Amino acid sequence: MSTSWSFLFDLDGTITKKEILPIIAKEVGLYEEIRKLTEDTIKGVIPFHESFLKRVELLKEIPVKTVQDIVSSVPLNEKIVQFIEDNRDNSYVVTGNLDVWVGSLCERIGVKSYTSRAEVEDGYITKVTAVLEKGKVAKDFVGKIVAIGEGNNDAEMIKEATIGLAYGGVHSPANSVLACASHAVYEEEQLCRFLRQLS
Repeated sequence: MSTSWSFLFDLDGTITKKEILPIIAKEVGLYEEIRKLTEDTIKGVIPFHESFLKRVELLKEIPVKTVQDIVSSVPLNEKIVQFIEDNRDNSYVVTGNLDVWVGSLCERIGVKSYTSRAEVEDGYITKVTAVLEKGKVAKDFVGKIVAIGEGNNDAEMIKEATIGLAYGGVHSPANSVLACASHAVYEEEQLCRFLRQLS
């Protein structure tokens, strides 16, 4: 495998088998509100930045440790995780989700991550200090990039990539992603086979 390729993976619905925020919301009785916001964001009805801040506002009354415990139990796409582990030096998670929520999951997978950031006091989020812009992250990479994602907020990252993959293994990719992706892949096995063929 040529190390000149950098692999940028979305987290929710790409590495994970489910969107993380609705799972958290279900545990704390806010499922419908968060599900609707998440779906509208994936489709591009609401800008990611606005929607994400709304969702965090709804969920910030939950202790960070509780959220971390929920996130640690979210099922993963094991073949994708295996690919990342086999290509650890040039694989990255690029997620709009918060460092304090998903950082430990990324550490467990053993992958470098770019995330949104928040401040925590006494175990609770006090404020979001940065919402990640995936397109800007992709622009900072030198060399050939493969970007994999499915939500509307992945479109800018996929647009910047040498190869942009719309991944529909968990739910249908957003139209904005399909419009700028060079390939669309709908099965995990097929995705990993494609990635392994790159050199």
